[in-house]
Amino acid sequence: MQSLPPHAPKRVDVLVYPGFKGIEAIGAMSVFEYANIHLVQQGRPAGYVLRIVSSASGPVASDMHMQLDAQALREDDLPHTALIVGARGIEQALEANPALVAWTAAVAPRLERLVALCSGCFFLAKAGALDGLLATTHWSVASLLQERFPAVDVKADAIYLRQGRIWTSAGVTAGIDLALALVEEDHGRSLALQVARDLVVYLKRPGGQSQFSVHLTSQSTGHAGIRDAQDWVLSNLSQPLDVAALAARAAMSERNFRRVFAKEVGSSPVQFIEAARLEAARRMLEEGDLPLKTIAARVGFASEQPLRKLFLKHLGVSPQAYRERFASALPA
Repeated sequence: MQSLPPHAPKRVDVLVYPGFKGIEAIGAMSVFEYANIHLVQQGRPAGYVLRIVSSASGPVASDMHMQLDAQALREDDLPHTALIVGARGIEQALEANPALVAWTAAVAPRLERLVALCSGCFFLAKAGALDGLLATTHWSVASLLQERFPAVDVKADAIYLRQGRIWTSAGVTAGIDLALALVEEDHGRSLALQVARDLVVYLKRPGGQSQFSVHLTSQSTGHAGIRDAQDWVLSNLSQPLDVAALAARAAMSERNFRRVFAKEVGSSPVQFIEAARLEAARRMLEEGDLPLKTIAARVGFASEQPLRKLFLKHLGVSPQAYRERFASALPA
């Protein structure tokens, strides 16, 4: 690894292959390009030089109606940061691109930063670069990553993780979070926040990738009785929500209701209610300035304290801190 001269732009090579996720490549590249724009506007040198690279030079088709022109990978001309994007069919991609695995294994110890977005971490794992390290990936392939590469300590709920020089991110748009973190490390929080504002995203979103929309989850439930119980919960969050009463609405015994609910939804009724209350409270904090006491009452709590415990349990921040963090991502 060679240190760059002060203020020299860092070269970031975005590694692609047939079928790569286009949104991941473009999302991360946009972060670095916006960072360059702001640096130049401030009278400072651009911070990044971006290149698209692949096993061979030429156009590389993504998973969308888009292709990127790539230069060929080389072991004698390394970037400061190598960033490998993911693919929908990552197992097939891994089998089809042994040259990318070999390149990763050969150069990993020599790179200043090695970054994998989403399922791109499978290339790092196959190359042995993640052995003994924490890593994250898209929630849908986290168990597969752990099964295929038991030497990797997979943390499925993280948005992104850093282990020394190696960074991994969760799925799809989480690559933007990781790229913003790289900009913050290189040029400070102020620049990273400016880029986040441009892209209308959090500088660092609270919570993990498991925080999916509860309403979407309920819509995907196949069992009509369970779906009706979910809909009733979502429409009556301010009321006491009793599992026995929900079972009665579904015309089921409580024991059977709990069993079928867990099978259909992937969580217990209590966990679903908790997630629904959390999502509703988050939305109210993001969209308005209601007092915390009012928000607590609207999601079924008698005081602010249970709401605070809920936020700390799932997001690691208080409701007030969540509101401030959301507000900080808005233009002044």
